[in-house]
This record gives sequence, structure tokens and C-alpha cells, in this order.
Amino acid sequence: MKFRRSERLIDMTNYLLDHPRQLVSLTFFSERYGSAKSSISEDLGIIKETFEQRGIGTLQTVPGAAGGVKFFVKVPKEEARPFVEELCELIATPDRLLPGGYLYLTDILGDPAIVQKAGRLLASAYADTKIDVVMTVATKGIPLAYAVASQLNVPVVIVRRDSKVTEGSTVSINYVSGSTKRIQTMLLSKRSIEEGSKVLIVDDFMKAGGTVNGMVSLLEEFNASVAGIAVLVEAEKTEERLVDEYLSLIKLSDVDVKEKRISVSEGNYFSKY
Repeated sequence: MKFRRSERLIDMTNYLLDHPRQLVSLTFFSERYGSAKSSISEDLGIIKETFEQRGIGTLQTVPGAAGGVKFFVKVPKEEARPFVEELCELIATPDRLLPGGYLYLTDILGDPAIVQKAGRLLASAYADTKIDVVMTVATKGIPLAYAVASQLNVPVVIVRRDSKVTEGSTVSINYVSGSTKRIQTMLLSKRSIEEGSKVLIVDDFMKAGGTVNGMVSLLEEFNASVAGIAVLVEAEKTEERLVDEYLSLIKLSDVDVKEKRISVSEGNYFSKY
């Protein structure tokens, strides 16, 4: 079946968006559409230009007989900043305050549109980094972890607080919570991560960083390394930060329960990335 150029462009764009960071050969597209490689190359040039103009991402050309193209999500700062500002306004609404000074974020982390945008921003920051796995802990950060992983085209592994029979044999460690200073346990299935993997840790909220630091220690048991740490919200006022290198979209500066005021600002995303 012969495809018109307009049909090819639509289908190629959809395929590349569905397979980020995956090498796709010109031969694959040529056979898929029954078109010459020269025509495919011209089509890819149009898609690359459009992606970059619209802030969608970019195409990387890999030369050689076994080469092809790879799509990488790339969100420019001028597109990212309005979203982060909008997110700040959303988080700063007083009715989010819960007893004890906690914030209600479940609705945000349950909104597919918000989570997908946040996932694109964080994935964009690590688009050029070698990442094999995205790791998170079994809390509200799971949707965000999957959103990031989908843009990086890597699997997600979930650290748990208690053992599940469906996980098989596990590796467990004890760690000290950064906020409560309590000793807690986290565990991960032995089948989850291969030795030598590069892991991106993703979490929804980081206070002192005890949980994130625990995941870093857990990775040592697998002889895996940390490729990066990314969080949606970080708390600014902490006595002791247990994690130094990380990326955050939102910074929680202050919570005044009496006045029902939440002070937030953009995180270190724009200074780090």
C-alpha cells in the first residue's frame, strides 16, 4: 500500500512519539510506507523542524548502516515556566491545608493532564542521560514516575514498605526518616533491577530526603547507580537535607496553618536544567 506524504508524516510522528529514545531505522519506515529512503529522510527533516519549533522535542540522527533516528522529548524553558507558575498557584490554594501542616496533593497527582506535563518536564531534563530504570516508592508519586518513564521509554520499579508474596524474594534495608527520625524499612524485589543499572529516582514530595536517601542506599545493594533524582515538590525549610543533588519543579517555602497561607515558588528546575 502506497502512502501519501501527508499520511506518512502523521503516522511517522505518532510512531516516534510512542517510541521515545528508541532507534528507528530508515529501512523500517521505508518498508512500512513503501517509499524511498530519500523521501523518508525528507519527511524526517520536516518532523524534526516542526518538533523543535513547537517545543515538542528533537530528532537525533544516528549515521551508518545500522543507524536511523531517535526522538527525544525537549521542553523549552519558555514553555515550561508557565506550567510551573500555574502549578504554584494551584498548590498555594488555602483549602489544601490539612491538620499538622500537610498539603493535599492527591487531586493534582490524580490529574492525567498535570502529571503528563510534569513528567515531560522532568524527562526533558534527563533526555540526554543514560537511564535504564525509573524508581519510586509506593506512595502518591507512582503516577509521576510512570509519566516520566513513558517519555524516557524505560520501565518503572516500585519500592515497597512491606513484603508482597507476588514480589518473590526481596532485598530490604532499614533507613532513618529525615523528618521523623524514625527507623523504617523499604524493600525491592530481587528481579526488579539488573546489576549496573542507571536509575532515575522520582518522588512526589521531598522534605529532608530520608526516603530518597533510603532508595539510594537500596540501589547499592543491587550494584546499581543513581542517574538522577527528581521531585515534584521540595520543602525548603528543613533542618538537615540528606540529599544534595536533585531536581525539583516546585519549592514549598512556608506553611502558616493559623493564617491558612501556603508559600510556594518555582523549584531549582530552571537553574539546574
